[in-house]
Amino acid sequence: MAQQTIYDFNATSIDGQPFSLAAEHGKVLLVVNTASECGFTPQFKGLEQLWHDYRTRGLVVIGFPSNEFGGQDPGTNDEISSFCEINYGVTFPMMAKVEVNGEKADPLWQWLKKEKPGLLGTQAIKWNFTKFLIGRDGRVLRRYAPNDTPESLRADIEAALGG
Repeated sequence: MAQQTIYDFNATSIDGQPFSLAAEHGKVLLVVNTASECGFTPQFKGLEQLWHDYRTRGLVVIGFPSNEFGGQDPGTNDEISSFCEINYGVTFPMMAKVEVNGEKADPLWQWLKKEKPGLLGTQAIKWNFTKFLIGRDGRVLRRYAPNDTPESLRADIEAALGG
């Protein structure tokens, strides 16, 4: 059996539509768990800038809101979508709210954590704005901590994009 890649998973967009990750085959993906009321929330601006700067070269930024950390994303999907658009001009794909830890964790997030455990081998997501960089082959290249700014990922994104 072939090893799983990100293309084996599906999600639901923030507006309730099916989102097949297989449709992004061959692109570099930056998958992020987001929150609207977090100290790291201003990273939406940097994530949007990465999307703006690199999407024509094949980068797709995908946000997954989660309310698991300090209840910092309590809104509905519609409220989260409006907040991101109004406050940060977000145009990159946002998914419906998910759980990233525990027995109800979204299957994609279960896989991401297994592929690239965090510090000391922990699989749990510790906080909002944990980021995973996925190569064009659908495999996880790197995991980044919440305090790693989007700007600090540019060299890795450039390398993943091929130059």
